[in-house]
Amino acid sequence: MFSLSGAEISHFLMAMGCLLAMAHLLGYLAERIFIPRVIGEVAAGLVLGPTLLGHFFPDAFKWIFLGFAGEDKLFGLLYQFGLLLLMFCSGLKFQTKFNKEDAKITSALVIGATIPAFIVGWLAAGWFNITPYLGTANNTLAFKIVIAISIAVTSIPVISKIFNDLGIMHTRFAKIVIACAGIHDVLLWIALGFATAIASEGGVFTVGTAVKSFSISTAFILGTLFLGYVLFKRMTVIKQNLLFRSSNLGYFLFIMFMLASLAGNLHVEAIFGALLAGIVAKVALPKVVSERLEQGVSNISFSWFIPIYFATVGLQLDLVRHFNPLFFLGYLLFATLTQTIAVYITSRTIKQDPFTSLNLGLAINDRGGPGIVLSSVAYSTGIINQEFFAILVMLALVTSWIPGTWLRIVVSKGWRLMPGDEKIVPRKRNDDDTFKTINYPAK
Repeated sequence: MFSLSGAEISHFLMAMGCLLAMAHLLGYLAERIFIPRVIGEVAAGLVLGPTLLGHFFPDAFKWIFLGFAGEDKLFGLLYQFGLLLLMFCSGLKFQTKFNKEDAKITSALVIGATIPAFIVGWLAAGWFNITPYLGTANNTLAFKIVIAISIAVTSIPVISKIFNDLGIMHTRFAKIVIACAGIHDVLLWIALGFATAIASEGGVFTVGTAVKSFSISTAFILGTLFLGYVLFKRMTVIKQNLLFRSSNLGYFLFIMFMLASLAGNLHVEAIFGALLAGIVAKVALPKVVSERLEQGVSNISFSWFIPIYFATVGLQLDLVRHFNPLFFLGYLLFATLTQTIAVYITSRTIKQDPFTSLNLGLAINDRGGPGIVLSSVAYSTGIINQEFFAILVMLALVTSWIPGTWLRIVVSKGWRLMPGDEKIVPRKRNDDDTFKTINYPAK
């Protein structure tokens, strides 16, 4: 009970070590050539998975990753931990403080980047035959929602990493884009929860199903934000909180797991609980505590669980047998133009200049981690099949590449990102920063 044989443990550790090492190696090489790290980490799964190793040496692939009964479930467990921690870290990057003008711009962009893109994505589902891409749930309504989300979704983790790498995280532009992405994605995760709820109902859609799903999601969000804020604010740093005193990080991980478990039991999606846990911690805690929490979670998450998550996504892809390059190119062009144009028009409507509007359009078009999360959840719940799963993952990767390259050019040329960011000096983070401790201020 609760045990594996010595041979099974040794085999799993070898397989996990190879996958982790390849993810870090290719992630590092990707960053050296100015490509977002996530692309290299997913590429690790492509190299060691069915796309390359499994195609040319299928027996070697099966021996490494399917070497004993249950090995796939062990990778599945690490995959889920990585997914939860990715969403928790995303919540910890949520922006909360704005002046009146920035709040106005952010609100306009959230509306302009979400509603038009979502509607166009929904309508697009009727323009091509979706039957070949349906998953085991065989639910066209859920599939249409996933397509709409894939057009409108934005990545907090990847765009934040791009801003950090370029040394522009302190800019007004970065603050607005990250805030827009955060609010934007919360709304889209509600839609994803609705899609998975419909899929789990066996394809039956009624007004009662819609009302129930919306009510549960709304109640969970508002309840978590309100009660979480009050409890975090009042109970975290008091002397009676023995769990927090014994382990700061352990305390917050406990909260994240409990909220994720509650969300899963309510059919809201466990990842949503992890995201809200991060948002509440960011909003309710003193800045020095939230920064220390983010550093602690990031150290373990981005060194182990999250690279394994992205690499495992790559392991599930078979681009040789389950990928249509022509369809992907068309979908990429359609998704990129739809999102970028929607943001550009919104930005121009609120009287931003053309270059600022272009910068915002390309940055918000970054789908990155959330795009991959969308594809993972939709695939695991049977809404989409493996071929469309590959399309969505590749869409997330390529649309992460575009803004990274463009913003690097803008910064290197000394061009203004947006009004208020004139003469910005990039603040590059040293590689050793992650090993520095954050001390609490003296009382």
